[in-house]
This record gives sequence, structure tokens and C-alpha cells, in this order.
Amino acid sequence: MSKFVSRDTFIPYNVPDITEAEIDEVVATLKSGWLAKGPRTMQFEKQFAEYLGAKYAVAMNSCTAALHMALAAQGIGPGDEVITTPMTYVASANTVVHLGATPVLADIDYRTTCIDPDEIEKKITPRTKAIVPVHYSGQVCDLDRIYEIADKHNLFVSEDAAHALWSRYKGRLIGNSLQGAASYSFYATKNLCTGDGGMLVTDDEETAVKARMLSNSGMSQNAWNRYAKGGTWKYDIAEFGYKNNMFDIQAALGLVQLRRLEEMQEARLKIAARFQEAFGAMDAIDEPFVPEYTTHCWHLYVIRIVPEVLTIDRDQFITELNERNVGTSVHFIPVHNMSAYTKRFGYKPEDFPETQKHFERCISLPLYPGLTDEQVQYIIDAVADIAAKYHK
Repeated sequence: MSKFVSRDTFIPYNVPDITEAEIDEVVATLKSGWLAKGPRTMQFEKQFAEYLGAKYAVAMNSCTAALHMALAAQGIGPGDEVITTPMTYVASANTVVHLGATPVLADIDYRTTCIDPDEIEKKITPRTKAIVPVHYSGQVCDLDRIYEIADKHNLFVSEDAAHALWSRYKGRLIGNSLQGAASYSFYATKNLCTGDGGMLVTDDEETAVKARMLSNSGMSQNAWNRYAKGGTWKYDIAEFGYKNNMFDIQAALGLVQLRRLEEMQEARLKIAARFQEAFGAMDAIDEPFVPEYTTHCWHLYVIRIVPEVLTIDRDQFITELNERNVGTSVHFIPVHNMSAYTKRFGYKPEDFPETQKHFERCISLPLYPGLTDEQVQYIIDAVADIAAKYHK
């Protein structure tokens, strides 16, 4: 008989880590009289680039915007193809569609859940112009292989690093020494949170200049301070741009969160280590696989059930966790399962068997700095209790 005792209060899937320091900085911004894009946004860009070791950083209102601008800056448009993964938030593919290009999906490596370089090579045609690899959950793609393929076929690489702030590839921070561009998310659930927001980083000056212009309505450079003393009302619209820039209230949060990043990461790493040890001992659960080349930032902690030893499926497992007051999520419903994509491109689940297999088994558990030791142990115990109850 199970000794598990259900707690009375719910453990949310995610809670942002906001302290008085972030609140004070936002209040100071509100009192400054400068709320739109201004000095704090510029400071955040500078400090973010310095942290990663990148030459240029362009702050955006979302990672979606950053992904969009990275491709737009390369002139990608109608008739072009861009290869990405179906195991991602749909923004990775949507931005390609918005440019009039065609997203081409390549299946994942089931072990890592990241795009499979062998599948990328199979999908390259004369129309292929770029690759958008996604560093899923903080796990890093096999970048040497991907850039080798890109160099061979003269393709631009736009890394979707929405999950990968603090992650490393062979000891190098994602965003450091970039051959292409990388885009980060500061959404409320991310390791660094500005409510929403994003950043495009690159070592290529032309990409940075073009992305900055396009993200601010196509406006000529330095027009952000046109209302300040010494500024000028004169500006030019040099491109048909978008309204994608970050503003100072977001940047205020980002500046403090960036200062606290190492502290928050330390908490994530400790929780992930406990999860890895506990779930690695359960035959009904596959814990995340971390290859030697990856230093994982643990934005997400994604387990996979092993249906061969269970009498319930993933959806029922989630229901059981919810009944035990543990919040969860699923990352992600694959792009090829979304009706907009099935209607336009005719995708079917069997087109991407490794992605589909992962999707039907995956559960994202709570992992954030504010989790207490008791809550972490409770999550482990809840998973173990369900696995034991429904074990074949």
C-alpha cells in the first residue's frame, strides 16, 4: 500500500523569481520619465552582449521578433526555404511563414530532442537559405555538425536559443563566437525574465544594423533619442520595418535579472541534479539525456514516461500529477500537429516519428529557483507514486 500523502496546496508549474531589487528598478524607471526604448534598453543590450561575449545585441519585445529579424536581415523571402524542427514552439516556423518563405521540418534525435543533423541534410534543396536549430529545454544542438552542413551549402544559421541562456556547447556559452545569430527569450517562465522580451545577438555588424533598423519600424539609426535634449526630430524610414523593439520597463527587469542569473542558475542546477538521480532510478521514467558536449541550463525539466511498463498513457499521468497538486506542462505540441500547418503543408504525425514519439511521452515538471527542498522531494515522490500505482 502506498505511503504517499498528498499535499493540500498546489505546486505551480512555474513562478517567476522576482525580488525587491527588480521591483525597485522598475519603480525607478517609472519615476525617470523614460518608459519607451531608452537608456536602460541600451544598457541591457551592452551588458547582455558582454555576458555572452558577443559583439552585438539587439533588444526585442519577444524572442519571436528576434527570430523574425534574424532571418529578415538576410533578405529571406518568397521562394526560399528554411529548415527547422517540429519539436519547438511554433514561433520558430511562424517567422519563416511571415517572411513568405517555406518552413521545412527535419525530425529530432530522440535522445537529445534536438534537431538531427542527418535529417537536416536530407531536407536541403537549391531553395534552402537558412537553418533554425532549436536548443530544446536548454539542451544544446550538435553545433559542429550543423555549422559544417551550413558551410558546405552556404546557409545562414539562426540559433533559436529561447531556452539556452547559460547553456554551453563544449564549454562555450551559446551566443559566444557566433558564425550566424542567436535569439533569446525573456518570457515570464524563462531563466531570465522581463515579463516578455527577447534579444538577438550576433558577431556580424551588417546583421545587427539591419535587425536594429527593421525592429524599429525601419527607422534610421539613433532616432530613439529624438525627444531628448540634443536629439533631432529628423529621421528616415529606410526599410519597411516592424515594431519589435524592447522598452525600458522590460529592460529594467532584465538588468537586475542578468545580475542575478548565476544565483538563479545555481538553484536550478541543484534541483535538476536531484531530479536526475531520482528519476534515473525509475524504470517507468526516462530522465533527460545530456550529451558530453552540453552544459545544460535546465530551463525545462522534461521526463518521458515508458509506456511499455505502465498501464496509463502520458495524458493520464499528467492528470494523476494534477490530482496530487503538481503542476505540469507539455513541451511542445509539435508544429506538424498544428492545424494551420497541416492545412497548408499537409504534414502528418508519421512524417516525423521521433518527434511524435517524444511528444506522446513527454511531461515538463516544475523547475524554478523558488522551489523549496520539500516541494522538490514531493514532486519526486508524486511521480514515483504514480509510476508504482500504474506499473504493469
